[in-house]
Amino acid sequence: MSLTLSDIGRIANLARLELSGAQSETMLTQLNGFFDIVEQMNAVDTTGVEPLAHPTAVIDHVSLRLRPDLASEPNAREANQKSAPAVERGLFLVPKVIE
Repeated sequence: MSLTLSDIGRIANLARLELSGAQSETMLTQLNGFFDIVEQMNAVDTTGVEPLAHPTAVIDHVSLRLRPDLASEPNAREANQKSAPAVERGLFLVPKVIE
């Protein structure tokens, strides 16, 4: 996939960006470089390769260094909500913003 200057102009318009000609050229080069890398990655045959739950799962000594997923802070909801102007059933009540 390769972008053109008109594609860059359309993307800039959608993002509400005002790009000069030089900036558009730079953006075109950078985005096309990104798409080239993606095409190279898609060209790799990954048949039979199982997805990893975590990228370090294949390295035993690295996965051992990951900390366990345990709660480290006590539940202080009530203490935190004491200064709130309005609380109901453990939730902060805020004024309606959208009419």
